[in-house]
Amino acid sequence: MVSFAAYLVLENAMVFEGRSFGRAAGADVIGEVVFATGMTGYLETLTDPSYYGQIIVQTFPMIGNYGVIPGDFESSGPKPKGYVVREWCEKPSNFRSQGDIDALLKREGVAGLCGVDTRAITRIIREYGAMNGVITSNPAGVDMDALKGYVISDAIANVSVKEPAVLPAKRAALYRVVLWDFGAKSSIAASLAERGCEVTTVPHDYTAEQIAALRPDGLMLSNGPGDPAGNRGIIEELRKVTGTGLPIFGICLGHQIMALAMGAETERLKYGHRGTNQPVRDNRTGVIHITTQNHGYAVISGSIPEDAAEIRYANANDGTCEGLEYKTIPAFTVQFHPEAAAGPRDTEFLFGRFTDMMEEYKNAKK
Repeated sequence: MVSFAAYLVLENAMVFEGRSFGRAAGADVIGEVVFATGMTGYLETLTDPSYYGQIIVQTFPMIGNYGVIPGDFESSGPKPKGYVVREWCEKPSNFRSQGDIDALLKREGVAGLCGVDTRAITRIIREYGAMNGVITSNPAGVDMDALKGYVISDAIANVSVKEPAVLPAKRAALYRVVLWDFGAKSSIAASLAERGCEVTTVPHDYTAEQIAALRPDGLMLSNGPGDPAGNRGIIEELRKVTGTGLPIFGICLGHQIMALAMGAETERLKYGHRGTNQPVRDNRTGVIHITTQNHGYAVISGSIPEDAAEIRYANANDGTCEGLEYKTIPAFTVQFHPEAAAGPRDTEFLFGRFTDMMEEYKNAKK
């Protein structure tokens, strides 16, 4: 592999020197720098649409050892603007592998940086909070004002489907689910299909009326990138849906947007939760679940109207809201990823709870 000197420059002016891989030399790449702690699952991380507009720093020191496996992708391909690792494996070993990570990033135009101390970068972000960064070959020429002023824009519009798409149930179809796509991971639709759901994925700008016209038995609100409070149109349309009695299940960004529609507020976390080892407490039972997460915002616990919802799940590390059960409508939402791709499967049972809600809804209409 031919590589050249490249640098990660943070908005606090700290510089990390490494070597390029992935995309060939070109214009500087600016993004929000975030870290992910998973020991495995780098393909799911790279292809998760929630990372749109960001530069991912992997804390695990070697990435790429089992190659590139398209069957594990969570979308059509990599979504971040940049990818930073300590070491990438040039000779992966896996019977399913169809290439190496360098070739994948080259093909998709994603800038890579290797040979840097990713754990030192992680400590900086944990200490000072999430910040922007730029991958560049000329650190002296970086426009620091432009770097500090960078914001992710039109994130959901850039990762959502453009037209509805149907995924058939993997067994006898029992339920019709509309998956409102804000940047959905493929595993969400797959998890529903495995449980007898025909899943129709619809664009982010669908209206409540368009959703109702599909005559669903349930509505799934997907994960996705960006600031949840910036999606006023979606929030207003969702507010209309909540008055119809349709069962609703929200994941990650969907959890946040649902809370906003019901009168709560959200806030940006200092450095977010990204990885496959986040402990979540069930406030009813005291049981701790280990979960997969990827988010930089959270619902403010004190902002949730008491008559609207109960905080069912809380993060065992920092106490932030991880899940809500609504009191007046058939809906529940979680901040973590129960489809667990990649990661622990502790909370897969939530999909079964959703199908139970849809069964009740169908019976009530008879």
